[in-house]
Amino acid sequence: MFVSSILLLVWRGQLDINWLRDFTCLARTLNFTRAAEERNITQSAFSRRIKSLEIWMGVPLIKRSSYPVQLSEAGQQFLPVALELIANLTDIRQTLRAQEQGSTAFQRVAVLHTISVNYLSRRIAELEDSIPNLRVRIYSDNLRTCCQLLSEGTCDFLLYYRHKDVQPVFDEAQFARKDIGVELMLPVGEAAAARAGGWDLDRGGRARFPYLGYDPSSFLGSVVDQTIGNRTPPLSLRYMDALTEAIKRRMLSGSGIAWLPESVVASELAAGQVVQVGGPAWQAELTLSLFCSLERLDKTGLQVWEAL
Repeated sequence: MFVSSILLLVWRGQLDINWLRDFTCLARTLNFTRAAEERNITQSAFSRRIKSLEIWMGVPLIKRSSYPVQLSEAGQQFLPVALELIANLTDIRQTLRAQEQGSTAFQRVAVLHTISVNYLSRRIAELEDSIPNLRVRIYSDNLRTCCQLLSEGTCDFLLYYRHKDVQPVFDEAQFARKDIGVELMLPVGEAAAARAGGWDLDRGGRARFPYLGYDPSSFLGSVVDQTIGNRTPPLSLRYMDALTEAIKRRMLSGSGIAWLPESVVASELAAGQVVQVGGPAWQAELTLSLFCSLERLDKTGLQVWEAL
């Protein structure tokens, strides 16, 4: 009854759903600056929206005196309600839109850009042959945003890589999980440039090898950092990007060594255009995992879950 009453107020415009999204983001990050960045608004605007929610609730939801900030007792009680509200509103919106269009609802998937390009687009095409009237909406973004989309109920599925030494950025235990497959992350270089430069991580070298790295805050950046560990390979960082495809393009131009998922460079490796520049000790194992809330899936969603 409480959730239903608040849903009605949202529909009437008396409560902004963005306040709820802001609050759940802050509850996860416990950092106003980071939460504002993820919500793509200024920190001052983000703080005002959190304050507006607290005024509407009539109680403080955040303990601002501590560092990092913490949820108040009221905030802890309200968090599961806020998550449920967001999920319910999203479900209602999708259902009404589907009814208006006279078609099946979209299956919404949050996915890392690399997986979307190199795996999911092909797999969805295959599923269309076995699941009638399949309609899919893809949200390609960074890992934190993808996890937030699932937690808020904006998406039905989350597809991303997992690594044994990198902590997840959301509570995986709240969702059903299916491990789809495993692939290696390989240190590679353009063949001619690798031979000319003597790029070999196992042997090292007198000169430092040009290195194309990920943004250190990204998931794959954390994976590479854990893979290198305490070793000091002769690498000189020349380029940094959050997008795997951008790093791949630089690698193919001969600009340096990069760690890339095997699926991203499979055809180039087979053609001899790209070579590995380090053995098994420099490789990382990635698990491709699918998450969802099974109880929120419709009939088509359950078919997708079983088929992926």
